Amino acid sequence: MAGHDHSHGSHAHGGHGHGGHGHGGHGGHAHAPKNFGPAFAIGIVLNTGFVVIEAAYGYLANSMSLVADAGHNLSDVLGLAAAWIAAILVRRRASARFTYGYRGSSILAALFNAVFLLIAMGAVIWEALVRLVHPEPVAGTIVMVVAAVGILVNGLTAWLFASGAKGDINIRGAFLHMAADAAVSVGVVVAGLVIQLTGYAWLDPAVSLVIAALVVWATWGLLRDSVAMSLDAVPPEISPDAVTGFLRDRPGVVDLHDLHIWPMSTTSVALTVHLVIAEDHPEHRTPGNAFLTETAEGLRARFGIGHATLQIEAAGGPACRLAEACAA
Repeated sequence: MAGHDHSHGSHAHGGHGHGGHGHGGHGGHAHAPKNFGPAFAIGIVLNTGFVVIEAAYGYLANSMSLVADAGHNLSDVLGLAAAWIAAILVRRRASARFTYGYRGSSILAALFNAVFLLIAMGAVIWEALVRLVHPEPVAGTIVMVVAAVGILVNGLTAWLFASGAKGDINIRGAFLHMAADAAVSVGVVVAGLVIQLTGYAWLDPAVSLVIAALVVWATWGLLRDSVAMSLDAVPPEISPDAVTGFLRDRPGVVDLHDLHIWPMSTTSVALTVHLVIAEDHPEHRTPGNAFLTETAEGLRARFGIGHATLQIEAAGGPACRLAEACAA
């Protein structure tokens, strides 16, 4: 690759000129997240109350499936609290130490949710296996009534987060937990009815195992995505090759290197790249704000990358150390 100098372009932040790199405005994944504060508050209050009721009746009815569901709901309360704290921190301003603010806290909350759920389900699976070996009598009517209340509580809470489930993995985690709980409660109602009709007490721990399996299955995607985000992986909906092609097609660009794309939070994506400009191109000597602004806007509109930093280098100048490192 030809050498380059390190002349920088102007900043393009929402169309306003600054000096240094090019920053795109927020859009796509970088839009300001919707305020789900009231949804979190309602969900936490409803689920906390239901956890107390479900655990108490599960103990009185000797129902492992109710106790298992109560434990799962407790983990959801903690998960909702973590997600709410993260949603608040995401909105805090950047500081001299935390130069991106606290956007990454939403990724940590999603990861916490996934790990905590898997640990809780491990405990449920262990206890259910013990009950399968040594089944105990279960009060089926109590199981059905309490689980029916759970359908209402979890269904309502899931509905509160439904609108944000697609655009924010943090909100998606809250939605998935609540929706899974509602579905699981339906299963518990069915189990209670069958126990009433047949007297098969082993169905209670069997349903607990099914509950745990469904939760683990639903949580696996959340765990995978949150781990990938915490390791700064390119978001799955963004193709690095497509981004590279777009940048290479920009006027005057003859090469690029040191391209990085990563999630700053569960709703915003950042990019940094060195663009090599041809010597005979107008942008070679004095990269203008228009070039940077249009490039950043294209990245935002096409890929949802709202924070783009573009370093301009001139073809034929001194070799860029990072270009040499990429080629090694």
